[in-house]
Amino acid sequence: MRKKIKWGRLFRRSAALFLATMGLWLLLIGAGAGAASGAAEALGGSGDFVSAALRTELGPARADPLSFWGRLAVDQSPLLVANPGRETEPAPSAEPLPNAQPAPDHDDITEAPETTTAPGDIVERTLVPTTTEGYVTGAGLYLYNRTDLPVDLLGVLKQSLSFTLAPAPDGPQILIIHTHATEAYTQDGTDIYTPSDNNTRTLDEAHNMIRVGDEMERVFTEMGLSVLHDRSVYDYPQYNGSYGRSGPAVQNYLAQYPTIRLVLDVHRDALVGSDGTVYKAVTTVDGVKTAQVMLVVGSSAGGGEHPNWMQNLALAARLQKSLDTLYPTLARPMTLRQSVYNQNLSPGSLLVEVGSHGNTLQEALAGARLFARAAGSVFLSLAAE
Repeated sequence: MRKKIKWGRLFRRSAALFLATMGLWLLLIGAGAGAASGAAEALGGSGDFVSAALRTELGPARADPLSFWGRLAVDQSPLLVANPGRETEPAPSAEPLPNAQPAPDHDDITEAPETTTAPGDIVERTLVPTTTEGYVTGAGLYLYNRTDLPVDLLGVLKQSLSFTLAPAPDGPQILIIHTHATEAYTQDGTDIYTPSDNNTRTLDEAHNMIRVGDEMERVFTEMGLSVLHDRSVYDYPQYNGSYGRSGPAVQNYLAQYPTIRLVLDVHRDALVGSDGTVYKAVTTVDGVKTAQVMLVVGSSAGGGEHPNWMQNLALAARLQKSLDTLYPTLARPMTLRQSVYNQNLSPGSLLVEVGSHGNTLQEALAGARLFARAAGSVFLSLAAE
């Protein structure tokens, strides 16, 4: 078969040879061989030329700073033109992330209706730190500190806890409660529900936070832990004042069951960008799309009485370490907030966010299972201390 002549390449190389010959001849005439040598050195010492050559070797640039003649010279190098990815489009820049912290409704303020959208329009994001900026860091942990309280995470992780777990047969060890029980997820597939007072809230226990609490309870129980799951609704028909209603319930349970050492208030978050985009916090674990979880710790920074908030932060740090070890992208960074969230009622109290309203119920249940496994191992170690 006759080999096809590549006229474009022949033309470029012929033109390059001609220009190089003419340039050398002009240099020799105008300044002698020494000047030609200096010109060649100048070309090699040109930052623009060298950087453009390296970009050509390593991949495409958004704009080519070389002149036509410089590009022609680069194209004659077999090494520089050998990169097969040179003609590919550059990777698109990452879209800005939404605020990755808890939705403001957990401060129990008057809330605006949550933005909803079709499942196909929800933007997926795995919210993990890519920089230390804005975080308190230490011992491999990240904390978004929304208070003016100083925190040493390494010291927090080393801090001993003031409580241990009694053996399971003696009574419940863990209380699961839902201050905002009606919070729900994006309807998808067979997970369809009748909304209550909000498009992403429902009284249907099979689709709201009570269902997520059931999943945690099941895993904890299988691990040998004893759980009391409060299925009461405190945020309907009135949302504001929910913590004022769930707090007395926690106190009653603690008085009735002195074996309770851990109180988990299980919620879901809401992530909406400034442009109205609905995001969901999601990762993939063992091939399963899974909602990310986040631990929220209250404090006395907002003026509430909470002298032992550091104990809750110490527990959160242990849980976060377990989560990061077992499932590295499952947990978003911990958050320390100014509100108390009833966590002053007992050491070992935490708020657990399972996904956001953009997630599906199935993603949330997957996240709840993994959280319970990682947390359960920490809780069992408390029983052994």
